[in-house]
Amino acid sequence: MILHPNAKINLGLAVMRKRADGYHDLQTIFLPVRELHDELTVETLPADRAPEEGYTFRQEGITVDCPPEQNLIIRAYLTMRAHYPQVGPVSILFRKNIPFGAGLGGGSADAAFMAKAVNELFRLGLTDEQLEAEVSPLGADCAFFIKNRPQYAEGIGNIFSPAPEAVMAQLEGRWLVLIKPECAVSTGQAYRGIRRREEDGREGIVGQTDLSLLTNDFEDTVFPLFPEIAALKEALLSRGAIYAAMSGSGATVFGIFSEEQQGLEEAFPGCFVHQEKLA
Repeated sequence: MILHPNAKINLGLAVMRKRADGYHDLQTIFLPVRELHDELTVETLPADRAPEEGYTFRQEGITVDCPPEQNLIIRAYLTMRAHYPQVGPVSILFRKNIPFGAGLGGGSADAAFMAKAVNELFRLGLTDEQLEAEVSPLGADCAFFIKNRPQYAEGIGNIFSPAPEAVMAQLEGRWLVLIKPECAVSTGQAYRGIRRREEDGREGIVGQTDLSLLTNDFEDTVFPLFPEIAALKEALLSRGAIYAAMSGSGATVFGIFSEEQQGLEEAFPGCFVHQEKLA
């Protein structure tokens, strides 16, 4: 089975409050980035060919700087195997194409698609809601990638409702440009010094229908630490983007354009660049 875990961006991101469990309640609009994706090949293994840990894992593409057992793909597989005894050994071939430390949700997508692969290969018959519950503890964005469609999200990013039609209408036929500089932003850096909206009485983004009014609260903490990221946002606006923002906790910045953009690689040397047309 071959799957293509895709990236996402956040259209607006409001940090509302800190929770008792250490997470934060957020409000955001998730938008899948269909043409930027990893590749995940999962096959069942006969029990007599399976190693002691129950899986084989091989990775290609962008180097992921963590041991395999800490990779979210493996953690998703082990979670499913622990909860469903009929899950047997698997071989996994993984090609990493989505940059990490980018705010694009690549690791979360990989975990969610691994859970979907296990569900199908071993005929578990789990619903989307059951799969969301399985992967939510692995990461705040994981549950989004189960249905993998534009959604408004609350909680830690795991309580969903339909994306605002008015905002989606403003994206139709537009071009999405992603630019990621060489730097990477850790979640801890992004949260350090964050102003939670509940603490100073600011509203969230619930009910917001104007794309241009959506903001990402993490820009307030990330841009002073990484002025090169702030400069990328300004560069996209200077090129004529109708909207530009940082995705998630960074470091990727995206712009929404009316027309396809030319010469992006030359304009942003040393950066990861991706462009696709939105449906």
